[in-house]
Amino acid sequence: MTTLAFNNATDLVFSDISSEAWRIYTFPSGATVEIQEPQRLHVSDSGGHRVFDAAGVSHYIPAGWVHLRWKAQDGHPHFVK
Repeated sequence: MTTLAFNNATDLVFSDISSEAWRIYTFPSGATVEIQEPQRLHVSDSGGHRVFDAAGVSHYIPAGWVHLRWKAQDGHPHFVK
C-alpha cells in the first residue's frame, strides 16, 4: 500500500510508527479495534490515541482500552516508542 502524505495542521506531535504492520486495541467489553499499517501516533494527556494509517484514515482511540498489541513489519524494530 502506498503511504499518503501526512498533513498535520495542529500543534500535536506525532511519532512515526510505520514499522508496525498492524495494531489492535482491546476494550474492557472485549470489543477490539484493528488498524492496518499505522503510520503516525499521538498520545494525548488523557491517554487517547490519534493514529494515522497508510490509507489516509485518521483514527481516535479513547482512553480505557485494556490491551494494545501490534506486529512489527519484517526487519523493523519491535518497539519504537
